[in-house]
Amino acid sequence: MDMQSGMRLKSFACVKIIVLLMGIYVIAPSDTKAAPATGTTMISSMQSPLFVQSIPQIDISVGGNSEGEGEDFSLAIQALILITILSFGSAFITMMTSFTRIIVVFFFLRMGLGTQQSPPNQVLIGLALFLTIFIMKPTFDTINEEAIQPYVNDEMTQVEALSTAAVPLKEFMVKQTRDQDLLYFMDMADVSTVNDIEALPLYVAVPAYVLSELRIAFQIGFMIYLPFMVIDLVVASILLSMGIMFLPPIMVSLPFKILVFVLTDGWYLLVQSLVESFN
Repeated sequence: MDMQSGMRLKSFACVKIIVLLMGIYVIAPSDTKAAPATGTTMISSMQSPLFVQSIPQIDISVGGNSEGEGEDFSLAIQALILITILSFGSAFITMMTSFTRIIVVFFFLRMGLGTQQSPPNQVLIGLALFLTIFIMKPTFDTINEEAIQPYVNDEMTQVEALSTAAVPLKEFMVKQTRDQDLLYFMDMADVSTVNDIEALPLYVAVPAYVLSELRIAFQIGFMIYLPFMVIDLVVASILLSMGIMFLPPIMVSLPFKILVFVLTDGWYLLVQSLVESFN
């Protein structure tokens, strides 16, 4: 036992010595010094791939003027700002496209059928996403032609590209927005009547559009839910008349609801109605 204890103490001491040496090596300053940066140092000397060189660099500066003078952010701050924008990008995209109406209607359909988690959320969200791309394709093509391609070709600045890209989105949202909702948010924001879509702020157009989308989605959801509710009532009445009170009506009505939905080609009619509702 004494020999084993001694061996353990020696092993523990060796480990402590190794950790101490590694800590000294890491903390100790290196003898090599980096060469001082001069005005002739060019970062662009590092060759980048061709597909990277064709995309303009995003410049973020503070206190600059129209000639591009100003104090640039460090690379770490630029990366932090870019990650923050990307994290909120999904919310902005879903709020300014047809995704909201489609996904709400799909969830109403699943609740009306009473199938719990079938179809799963991944399937419904994926179908809603691809339907959104299909519906928004003309708008995305316009943004690509009028904003993205000129910006890639250095024909406009970042601010001009963002302003140009917002115009097709605002046109799409205004066409789907109820006038009452749009006027309400314009009054709340103290925005006078605008004659041009470019003058309409996004912070007014987006909430008005989302409110109108939720209203339309709930109307469609009611029309979907109504026939399924009738089937539930009929099945519950039949079970009560037969004296079967301990059998949940949802277990009996679920096959009938699925059968009715399949026989009427419900998925085709629902997707067709959703796509045509945006035209």
